[in-house]
Amino acid sequence: MFRQILFWSHLACGVVAGLVILMMSVTGVLLTYERQILAWQEEKHFAEPDTASGTLPLDLLLERARASDPDLSLSSISVNNGPGAPIIFTAGRRGSVALNPQTGDIVETGSPGLEAFFGTIEGLHRWFNLSGDARSTGRAITGASNLMFLFIVISGIYLWFPRLWKWGMFKARLWFRNTGGNSKARDFNWHHVFGIWSAIPLVFIVATASVFYYPWANALVYQIYGEEVPGRGTAPTPGNTSENAELDGKTALSLDELYSRASLWVEQHHDPWRVITLPVSTPPGNPVDVTFDLGNGGQPQHRHNVLLDGVTGEILESRPFSSQSPGRRTRSIIRFLHTGEVLGPIGQTLAGLVSLASVFMVWTGLALAWRRLISPLLNRKS
Repeated sequence: MFRQILFWSHLACGVVAGLVILMMSVTGVLLTYERQILAWQEEKHFAEPDTASGTLPLDLLLERARASDPDLSLSSISVNNGPGAPIIFTAGRRGSVALNPQTGDIVETGSPGLEAFFGTIEGLHRWFNLSGDARSTGRAITGASNLMFLFIVISGIYLWFPRLWKWGMFKARLWFRNTGGNSKARDFNWHHVFGIWSAIPLVFIVATASVFYYPWANALVYQIYGEEVPGRGTAPTPGNTSENAELDGKTALSLDELYSRASLWVEQHHDPWRVITLPVSTPPGNPVDVTFDLGNGGQPQHRHNVLLDGVTGEILESRPFSSQSPGRRTRSIIRFLHTGEVLGPIGQTLAGLVSLASVFMVWTGLALAWRRLISPLLNRKS
């Protein structure tokens, strides 16, 4: 009786959300290597290293970045370790300015065409690429479909096991087999094979997506560890700060001096590094919170923060990823576990293959549902 109820619930969820899940699976495949493709395109804008002229001081580049768009309130500077990489000044999510490190000229970064393509695909994946008030509706539909997909995957694991536990029955559901041109038998076989081999990764991929859609799922991540949900945009509070630009007669360090101290520290402790990010809105002389990205940009476990004294350049505090609370660490990882990026290219490849398996699994499931529910009705009418 329980198996029957579970089966029909599994089938009903598949029929209701099947096309939406199919769309999210296809777009998931297309987004698999987004980070690598955009990074590859970005490298085309790197300047040829000129050892004769060298690079301009960061303080001068900051002045030019501010002069290029006075209305843009710059908040941070990111220095990429790649030779000739542009210096990126950002204003939170409101925009950015990229400068050639040797000439100070504004340079184009990335590829507008590729970025627009991936932006469209991501919009489809998350909310059917709708805008305005309709976006909330689209998000509600994809969120509900994602929850139904989680139920489909979990219930499918149980339903995969045959009623009779015989090796022949398991073998028929575990491996692809020759079905002799019988489309129904082929769909049944493919549905079970793709389903069981992708089930465990799918549980993680689909469950982590729920955290993005629902506040209760996000809160649950912290509640598991007995922590309160942090406010939006909050971060661990660094050590004490000072409002004075000078201390004991010493002048506050320049942006170049702060970067030099930070790069020296990371090269001594965590070489190689990928990106160093420093704030540019911190009052002179105040402690500076520096972020080192030692991974691929999607691996929070490879990020490290240090607090530099704004006057002496000494390390006041070192905050590796492990120093964060369990809830914060888990929430940070969940963001990139969904895409597989937290595990690097191997994780992304696995996520892409699982998304591709979902395409076949959903398609064959809908085909089986059609034969079970619709075909009998059509045959009766004929």
